[in-house]
Amino acid sequence: MDIGIDKDVCIGAGQCALTAPDVFTQDDDGYSTLQAGREDGGGSPLVREAARACPVGAITVSERVG
Repeated sequence: MDIGIDKDVCIGAGQCALTAPDVFTQDDDGYSTLQAGREDGGGSPLVREAARACPVGAITVSERVG
């Protein structure tokens, strides 16, 4: 799967990191980012739930084609 984080929309609420800490973290400024090596979600079943938990909809999840 492909995970996108819109840095212009993210407010740093941290709900994604709380929901799927193996995939999401927060950078030094408090904004969401992906854990190193987790650009594809690492097979975590919580990625979609983390995207839904974002209060501003900054996270998108789509299936990788091919």
